[in-house]
This record gives sequence, C-alpha cells and structure tokens, in this order.
Amino acid sequence: MIDGWPTALTVAGSDSWGGAGLQADLRTFAALGVWGTAAVTAVTAQNHRGVLAAHLMDPGLVAAQIEAVAESEVIGAVKTGMLGDSRVIERVADVIERLGLGPLVVDPVQAASQGGQLLDPAALPVLVERLLPLSALVTPNLPEAEALLGARIKTRDEMVDAAAALGALGPAAVLLKGGHLEGPESPDLLWTDRSVVWLEGRRVDAVHSHGTGCTLSAAVAAALARGEGLGAACRQGKVYVTLALNALVKRDK
Repeated sequence: MIDGWPTALTVAGSDSWGGAGLQADLRTFAALGVWGTAAVTAVTAQNHRGVLAAHLMDPGLVAAQIEAVAESEVIGAVKTGMLGDSRVIERVADVIERLGLGPLVVDPVQAASQGGQLLDPAALPVLVERLLPLSALVTPNLPEAEALLGARIKTRDEMVDAAAALGALGPAAVLLKGGHLEGPESPDLLWTDRSVVWLEGRRVDAVHSHGTGCTLSAAVAAALARGEGLGAACRQGKVYVTLALNALVKRDK
C-alpha cells in the first residue's frame, strides 16, 4: 500500500493509442482509488483501427518486473491482459504461483477489438492449463470463450452452458461478457459453482469502444484490491465501463 492506497498489478501489453492494454488498466486503477503497477509483456503499435505491429518482451524480464513490484509492495490484486505466447504465460504463471500473488483476474486477450492477433493460438492450451487454475476470475468475451471451448455461443442459454464449461477448466469464477450477442441488451454472466447471476445492461453505441474488456477486468481487479467481494467487484466493474462508454457518447455528439 502506497500512502494508504491499495495496490494492483497489471501484467499486460502497451497500447500506443492508449485506449486498451496497460494504459487503460492504470487509468482505471487510478480512477477507482488504487495504486497501479505494471509488468509490460509487449509493446504494440496500434490505434482504434487495429494493431500495426507488436514485439513481445523477454519472458524473464516480464517475470523480473512482477518480482520487483512484489518485493516493494503488498499487491492487493493482479490482472493479466495480453500475454502473447506460451513462454510468457509459463513464466507469469510460475512467478504468480511461487509468490502467492492474487486474487488473479485473467482477461484471456486473443485479439484487439479492431483487429490484430495478440496471442499465439498455439498458446491457448497453456493459458488453460497454467493460468486459469490460478485465477479467481476469468473474463472472456464470447469470441474468446468460443476459442477456449471450441463451441459457438449465440444465446443466453448457451452462455450459461459455456460459463459452466469454462469453470470446469479451473478458475474459481467466470464473468462471461455478452456484448457480442445480437439485440439492444449487453448482459454479462457471473458464474460460480454456487450461483449464476446476470449483470444486465443496455448496449451503448459508442464510436470508440476499444479497450472495454481491459477496462472491465481492471475495474474488477481494482475493487478486489480494495477488499470488495467478487460479486460486488463485478457489478462495480460493469457500472464503471457503462459510465465510461456513455461519457464517450456524450463527447462524440
């Protein structure tokens, strides 16, 4: 804790446009009263139109960044975003497990919302085997969940089945984001082995929605770092993202 602020750590890539990645995470941490720290996994050249180039950090350097923060601060929560490949995932999982860091929120980032691959598809099994069992929460959108499960998800009933299937892979809880469903609603589903809770919301038609997934998982991690329970943290994250999107709509009018 720095000057009374709880501390959260993001393990994520840098977004040169600033809408997603660790820039969005740190901005969210600060807005929600949490001191943000970061381990950079990749440097990307991107904007709201897509990813133009990316360079992954050495896995040892990623691990060293996490260790440096953990040596100095009591980390109240960790979130992961862009990890890039299986080597980085393995080292991140190793250091989180060895240092006993958490609660861990895993945003299984695979591609930028406007296009561009951010995770080697061959690394998906490693993400499932090494990181998901360490996580307090995994926060996939529907395309990410489909890739993890090898199944199509088009309805609310299919979301419930998919969340349970994701839960069977090891995370303590699943926040399955329904923004890709058709229609005016954008419901998210919070699944645990004890309950299924819908977090309802109207779709917000913002011109620039780049980075909403990063922002949501960061907001949940911030609430966990402040000591909130998982359900309250997920509800607060949903509210925060909705407010941010509505602010963008007002700005762009």
